[in-house]
Amino acid sequence: MTDQLPWPTLRDEERPARVGFFTDTSVCIGCKACEVACKEWNAIPEDGMELTGMSYDNTQGLGASTWRHVAFIEQSRPAEALPSAPDHSGVDVFSLAGQGSEAPGTTPQDGSELRWLMSSDVCKHCTHAACLDVCPTGSLFRTEFGTVVVQEDICNGCGYCVPACPYGVIEQRPGDGRAFKCTMCYDRLGAGQEPACAKACPTESIRFGPLDALREQAERRVGELQAAGVSGARLYGADPEDGVGGDGAFFLLLDEPEVYGLPPDPVVTTRDLPAMWRHAGTAALTLLAGAAAVFAGTGRAGKGTARR
Repeated sequence: MTDQLPWPTLRDEERPARVGFFTDTSVCIGCKACEVACKEWNAIPEDGMELTGMSYDNTQGLGASTWRHVAFIEQSRPAEALPSAPDHSGVDVFSLAGQGSEAPGTTPQDGSELRWLMSSDVCKHCTHAACLDVCPTGSLFRTEFGTVVVQEDICNGCGYCVPACPYGVIEQRPGDGRAFKCTMCYDRLGAGQEPACAKACPTESIRFGPLDALREQAERRVGELQAAGVSGARLYGADPEDGVGGDGAFFLLLDEPEVYGLPPDPVVTTRDLPAMWRHAGTAALTLLAGAAAVFAGTGRAGKGTARR
């Protein structure tokens, strides 16, 4: 694993700022405009169009033909957490209905048995990307914008990148064999445009821009939500000191990462490769030294026998 972000060879004055996504799940409405825009712009084939029975989530997860995935998570509160039912004895419901929605006593109680959590997931474009480390052909590369892109014409379909990803993002396309994932619309970035998903998001849940500026916005947003009583608000993937060096696409979540299907403490899977190679080299040298010692001892014993 490389210790620093492997930027392309550019002079400092030519290198653009690293860009990324900040996805604020607190304002995601689950419209799936980002999924549609991603598929249309990148000409991604359909991915089954099957009813899964998992709420309104029919794409289920990221994959070779799903580069943006909007998760629908239904949470039921424990019964003891719900407010006690009001006493409706003696209430004339017909007369209340005639008074319309402004009738006294018809205001919904605070709290609901069901809570919706919606989140648009995407490739994280890790600072320390294990998929880059294991790709034998150079198909995966780091762009001048700090994003990670697959070159389809160079990919040989070896699949090494699939188990290397700590998020389970990258996948080989059935019937093709090559690996595909989000490119953060590399072609649009080169033309000075924002990615299609961020452009299509009607609530600005998906924000695109310089990564440092997005992190500052995210910190302010978390502070606003917590001050408003949303104690579960937290950032995920924004810390440059985490196990992958920080993500190029990070999130504001309203619950634990596991609720959204995200690993709680992702670690670059190639982190221990240098130590493993050192141990392997040490073992090989030890075996060679042992074999040489045995050979030398055998030779000396043979000479002694010959003299007799």
